[in-house]
Amino acid sequence: MVATAATSSFFPVSSPSTDSATKTKNLGSANLAGIKSKSSSRGLQVKANAQAPPKINGTSVGLTTPAESLKNEDGNTPSPPPRTFINQLPDWSMLLAAITTIFLAAEKQWMMLDWKPRRSDMLMDPFGIGRIVQDGLMFRQNFSIRSYEIGADRTASIETLMNHLQVQKQQLNHVKTAGLLGDGFGSTPEMCKKNLIWVVTRMQVVVDRYPTWGDVVGVETWVSASGKNGMRRDWLIRDFKTGETLTRATSVWVMMNKVTRKLSKIPDEVRGEIEPYFMISDPVVDEDGRKLPKLDDNTAEYVRKGLTPRWSDLDVNQHVNNVKYIGWILESAPQPILESHELASMTLEYRRECGRDSVLQSLTAVSGTDIGNMANLGNVECQHLLRLEDGAEIVRGRTEWRPKVANNFGNIGQIPAESA
Repeated sequence: MVATAATSSFFPVSSPSTDSATKTKNLGSANLAGIKSKSSSRGLQVKANAQAPPKINGTSVGLTTPAESLKNEDGNTPSPPPRTFINQLPDWSMLLAAITTIFLAAEKQWMMLDWKPRRSDMLMDPFGIGRIVQDGLMFRQNFSIRSYEIGADRTASIETLMNHLQVQKQQLNHVKTAGLLGDGFGSTPEMCKKNLIWVVTRMQVVVDRYPTWGDVVGVETWVSASGKNGMRRDWLIRDFKTGETLTRATSVWVMMNKVTRKLSKIPDEVRGEIEPYFMISDPVVDEDGRKLPKLDDNTAEYVRKGLTPRWSDLDVNQHVNNVKYIGWILESAPQPILESHELASMTLEYRRECGRDSVLQSLTAVSGTDIGNMANLGNVECQHLLRLEDGAEIVRGRTEWRPKVANNFGNIGQIPAESA
């Protein structure tokens, strides 16, 4: 029915036949005697010589019909007007009804589509929002390793892994999903009232295997108590397909007043907000209790100077993102180690924050190893220090390296499923 109406609106029906016009003329002559039309410059006027028209409620009711209105002065009915663009336009109301019906039908079919993933390796959480599990104590989120997150050997870099589990992404999502997000960046409402923010003081990361381009990984995170005035946050990165653990990380966080930039105890009001979300668990990484040595110009073998933060390196608390420190530390790592080894674990101690106008130096020392013969070299350990130009310490660190797997370079010609 709608299609017929739409078609008729675009293709007008042909003009009436001569017989029909003749019948209309006769009908007008028989029933409308005594009515004469008069043409003038002001338009077509009709003058009645017959008796006065009847009145209803004091209002005259005309009996003029379209047929008699079209008569000329000689009493003949004029021929139909010539066909023009205007009188051949379609009936827009019918066309609008047809279009509306088509759109409603299309919308119905669209809503009935099944949008479930067709492949098992597709993201269960395509929008990256994540969800709360384990009775509200654990946050889980999935990610896909993209082409711009890998290095020359097609595996994700350590910065990529740290970006996926760092506080600016995971903790914010966790707090938001739990309903504790205040006006601050990952802060609870009571923390916002007291101008308190979280800062990391220590982090340990162990990488069992690096994911590759196209892999889907699941990140799990939860919080626990750490002493009287600290909080521990742990992460696990797993292969989404196999469930294999790829990376383990643990960290210790304390509160700092964002106005005075001094550390603070956890107020009772804040403790009441966060303690219900603490999970009783052991750290996913055994604590490395070895003291991190302080390097200087005499003990460091490799020094990289003139490191400055960019605007994009700052977070909303106006200090450098903690993942940026890792990139700066690796700036002074020996090139032969970077080419032949991959980072297996690291321990970082954050000693003070770094601002946008800071100029830093990266120092590295290789522990008891001659890097001149990398072909026969096994695991390597390095000591690191990130400091300001005036000598103030920013981060101390220790990294352990293992030889890269040779077959990582054998699949360069293959394209992962995400790019197909």
